[in-house]
Amino acid sequence: MLDRPRSALLVLVTALALALTGCGLAGGASPSSAPSQANVEVTGEAGQEPVLQYDKPLAITQPGTRTVWPGTGDPLREGGPVMLNLYAEDGRDGSVVQTTFVDAPAWHTMSVLSLGAHLHEALHGQRVGARLLYLEQQGDVPLVLVVDVLPTRASGEAVEPQPGLPAVTVGDDGAPTVTVPAKAAPPADLVVQPLVRGTGPQVEVGEVVTVRFTGVRWSDGAVFDSTWDTPDGPEAVQSVMIGIGQVIDGWDQGLLEQTVGSQVMLVVPPPLGYGGTSNPLADQTLVYVVDILDAHFQVTDEGTAEGAQ
Repeated sequence: MLDRPRSALLVLVTALALALTGCGLAGGASPSSAPSQANVEVTGEAGQEPVLQYDKPLAITQPGTRTVWPGTGDPLREGGPVMLNLYAEDGRDGSVVQTTFVDAPAWHTMSVLSLGAHLHEALHGQRVGARLLYLEQQGDVPLVLVVDVLPTRASGEAVEPQPGLPAVTVGDDGAPTVTVPAKAAPPADLVVQPLVRGTGPQVEVGEVVTVRFTGVRWSDGAVFDSTWDTPDGPEAVQSVMIGIGQVIDGWDQGLLEQTVGSQVMLVVPPPLGYGGTSNPLADQTLVYVVDILDAHFQVTDEGTAEGAQ
C-alpha cells in the first residue's frame, strides 16, 4: 500500500496484443521470416523506445518475426508470467499505434488467451531480455510491432545482508517470505539492503519504476500488502514514479540508484512511511522486499523521454 491507486499509470493492459488473435495467417500457420522484414531497421537501446526506419507505405505480404537481439535471461514458460514493453506503428505513415513507453509495461500470462495467437507464437522459445520485430497486415494497416521481453522477478548476484535484519527466503516462483527477528528493536533510520544486485541501469529521479513487492510490519511480521498475491492479473506488478513524492519517502529514497533487476529490502521507520497520517500503519516500522523489474522515463507526445538528457 503506497497511497497511490493502481491506475493506468501502473499497468497498461494492451489491447494491441489481444488484437493479434485471429488475424494474419490462414489455416493456423505460424508467422515466419518475410521479405519485408529486411526492409525494417530497428535501432535504440534496451529500455528505451525503439526507432524504426522503413519505406512508407510498408507492404507486408505475410506475417513475420525477427529477433532484433536475443535474450539471455530466463526462458519464457508456458502458463507463466510474461511482462512486455510494446511499441507499434502503422506502416502506412509511421504513426504510433501504441507504446507502453508512455506509461508502464504490460503484464500477461504466456498463453494464447492472454497474448493472442500470433504474439504467443512469436514469443515461444524466447528468453527474458529479447527484443523482437513482428510484422502483420491487419486489414488495411501494415502493423509494425517491437516487443521487449522484461523480467518478472529479480535476477543477479546475491548480496549477503548485514546482521540483525529480517531474513528473506524466496519461493520457486520468486515470491519472498520475510521473517522479522524476534524481540529485536526496529532501526530508527531507513535501511536499504540489496539482496540481489541486478545488472540493469540505475533508477533515476522521475522514472516510472515497475516492481513486485511484499510489505510486512516489523512489530509482528504480518504481511500488509503484496503484489505476489495476484500473479495472474495486472496487479501482479505495480508501477510508480520515483523521487517526486508520489510514494512514501522510504521508497523515494531507498529505490533511487538501485539497479534494474535488483531485489532490495527497505526497512522504513514511521517518519519515512505513513507517520503523521491517518493510515493504520502510521506508527509502524515497515519492511519491504522489492524486485525492480523495469525503469524508464515516460515518452511524451513528441517522442522524447521526459527527464532524459
